[in-house]
Amino acid sequence: MSALTIPVLLGSVRRDRVGDRAARLVMDGLHARGHEPVLVDALALQLPLLDRMYKEHPPGEAPEPLERLAALYRRADGFLVVSGEYNHGIPPALKNLLDHFLEEYFWRPSGIVCYSAGAFGGVRAAMQLRMSLAEMGMPSVPSLLPIPRIAEELTEGGQGSERILRSRDRFLDEFLWYARALRPAKAAGTPY
Repeated sequence: MSALTIPVLLGSVRRDRVGDRAARLVMDGLHARGHEPVLVDALALQLPLLDRMYKEHPPGEAPEPLERLAALYRRADGFLVVSGEYNHGIPPALKNLLDHFLEEYFWRPSGIVCYSAGAFGGVRAAMQLRMSLAEMGMPSVPSLLPIPRIAEELTEGGQGSERILRSRDRFLDEFLWYARALRPAKAAGTPY
């Protein structure tokens, strides 16, 4: 099967963030498998707080970053969402990044890569994120990729221990199975 296009949504905009390490980790894994990961970085995009969703703009009049994202999302086969844990929840910049779109997510799986400075690896935020992703039409696959103590577990370049790499590879195996399975089904038609 041909390469899959996978946007990797990074939702932290903090000055000293470490979530970019997790994004690099999964992007490297996707590249190694011959797929096309595309980083969607909330910090680089600097989207305004949500006032209008992409679909609420007249055709061709949405701000350029939203037009670019819409085009990417329409050709995506699935989404990997990289989330830290802020006060047991998802980062506000991630929610803002997600909420600008809706129909562009439909009929595609998502995978959650979560992290924290503590021992739980962001799983409390991941549980909240699952609800939002399902509501947006891109339900998450059953497995998560939690990364506890991320600053110790991953280098700045996103390299990790053999244990982390094995976890990443099992997670990507599952996520890519769903993405490959849904690609032809979506091409053949959707319920609406």
